[in-house]
Amino acid sequence: MTVFLSIKHTFCPTKKNDDTKKWDCKVTTFGGIDKIDSALLAFFSYLCAEVFRIMVISSAKFVVSNSDWRQCPSSSLPEYAFIGRSNVGKSTLINRLTSKHELAKTSSKPGKTLLINHFLINDTWHLVDLPGYGYAQTGREQRARLRAMIEGYVLHRAELVNLFVLVDSRLEPQRIDLEFMQWLGENEVPFAIVFTKSDKLSPSRLKANVAAY
Repeated sequence: MTVFLSIKHTFCPTKKNDDTKKWDCKVTTFGGIDKIDSALLAFFSYLCAEVFRIMVISSAKFVVSNSDWRQCPSSSLPEYAFIGRSNVGKSTLINRLTSKHELAKTSSKPGKTLLINHFLINDTWHLVDLPGYGYAQTGREQRARLRAMIEGYVLHRAELVNLFVLVDSRLEPQRIDLEFMQWLGENEVPFAIVFTKSDKLSPSRLKANVAAY
């Protein structure tokens, strides 16, 4: 059985320039399973509550950028990192989640995130913006440097709780994404897939593309 925790938010303005958010959370099962064990359902309901608690962001501020995981903040705060292929919409997602339109730098040109970027959220945890991977127009030396930077952080950063891997929902599974996820699994790195740009697809096409994973 596969269980998806689906979380979405919409802006429900009550007046002009109001950014009040409404969150919705549901548990969905796939694989021909009509019923879910009550204990498992209770666990996912608890997980929903925890996600809501974490996702209500009241403050977000930049902390530091660096090129080596050993130079990351000397803190015991949990870290939730975001990564994906270049131009997958990572910076846009981070800015939307935090309601800070310029927290993470966005660009129409891929490959702009070249460092490990830490942001302090609610003074209780770090959001980490990692460099994108797979941008072919970067030189071989820079690609090797970025790969070492990413692998160093992912494999050795003890504070990392979960890695969110962003993929473009409009595309069929890309080899580079699948290989990266396979590598994460082999190294027992906890991760979740985030499908971006889903507003460009019909519901049926989105469901089919998600099911391909």
